[in-house]
Amino acid sequence: MESYIKPLTKRNPEPFSARIPGSKSYTNRALLLGAQRMGTTEIVGALQSQDTIYLGEALNQFGGLEVTKTANSFLINRTAKVLQAPEKELYFGGAGTPSRLMLSFAVSAQGSSVITGNSRLCERPMRHLLQAFDRIGVKYECLGSHGCLPVRVTGGPVETNVWPIDGSVSSQFVTSLLIFAAQQNGPTTVNVVDKLVSEPYIEMTLKMMQDYGIKCEHKKLREFVIYPGQVNKDKIIIEVDASGMSYFLAAAPLTNSRVRIPGISLNSAQGDVGLARAFEKMGCRLETGDNHILLDGTDAVLSGIDIDMERMPDVVLTLAAIAWLAKTPTHITNIANLRVKECDRIHAASAELQRLGVKVDEGPDNLKIYPAKSVKSCLINTYDDHRVAMAFGLLKLLYDGIEIEEPECVSKSFPNFWQELARFYDHHEMN
Repeated sequence: MESYIKPLTKRNPEPFSARIPGSKSYTNRALLLGAQRMGTTEIVGALQSQDTIYLGEALNQFGGLEVTKTANSFLINRTAKVLQAPEKELYFGGAGTPSRLMLSFAVSAQGSSVITGNSRLCERPMRHLLQAFDRIGVKYECLGSHGCLPVRVTGGPVETNVWPIDGSVSSQFVTSLLIFAAQQNGPTTVNVVDKLVSEPYIEMTLKMMQDYGIKCEHKKLREFVIYPGQVNKDKIIIEVDASGMSYFLAAAPLTNSRVRIPGISLNSAQGDVGLARAFEKMGCRLETGDNHILLDGTDAVLSGIDIDMERMPDVVLTLAAIAWLAKTPTHITNIANLRVKECDRIHAASAELQRLGVKVDEGPDNLKIYPAKSVKSCLINTYDDHRVAMAFGLLKLLYDGIEIEEPECVSKSFPNFWQELARFYDHHEMN
């Protein structure tokens, strides 16, 4: 399907209405929250991608828990108050968030659980969450490199109701503890002892827990008090994925067209909706309602921007891939944690843009992308990273000869991406 995408020769004045799957971040959290609830819980509108399927399959291995996948949902049935640890190791491929959430979840099961993944995941940092385990008395063993997967977690009660955690590398460690804290016998305080990166993801976690009946309090996203509780509804509804929609928002200024994203608004708790405002600042027209976002790039002459993207790290590659279209440089800052994602995304953006003939300055935590009149035909290296493939795959709409290495890696978060991009192509070419 990736080979179907060709440079556009026509433009349809009507907006393309994109079909974006459910949020990966919300689906991962919903699976854990649903698994903590007795009885049957349905995750409606769930993203079914490589990451979320790994998590669902892992949860299904616990004794007393059954997780089944339907067309656009997961069904979770919990029959045991105390779960039994899986007999087999839990394999997560390259799924960072699910594996980090599972490390804490496994503490609640009787017995020992082994959490592991592919070679890249076993290089990614887990140390700050494991340090928190040390402080609260969770027993675990690193079976490979210290501070990395694979890790054997032994279930049992924690020793304190005050949990310090370093949030300077990943907010996922904090989310892992916040969700686990709701399973404790009394109120639990989670304290962030250092900088907290990617704050919108914590805001998302708290909102989801509160919306479904788990009482949470916080002081400036640094001190959290989580009260014992379970989800109070048998259905958890998943919002459209803001990271996934970013590629189709970017297609509007890239192709001077209009794109409408139903099922989400700028009021979403997903920080990545901020990219819509960034495109507006660069020169696009932005409209929004209670349940849609529309970006108009038909007459846009883009200007570069200076933008701090610490609150929306998963859409940095999207902006980087088209920033060369602007008439002035774009400077993206405060993105150091991209170096420990599925690949070093700062380096990946820099290397692939330079392969295309775009001038880029790469810093430890920033990128500066300069204007270019066009880009070269080339094979884009994806580093087995779904976001690299999708962001740079957009350029196929403008240029012949842009090829994507391992296009199937998009299955990690957006399995139908190439089909949806083909639908975008047909919307313009077949009108």
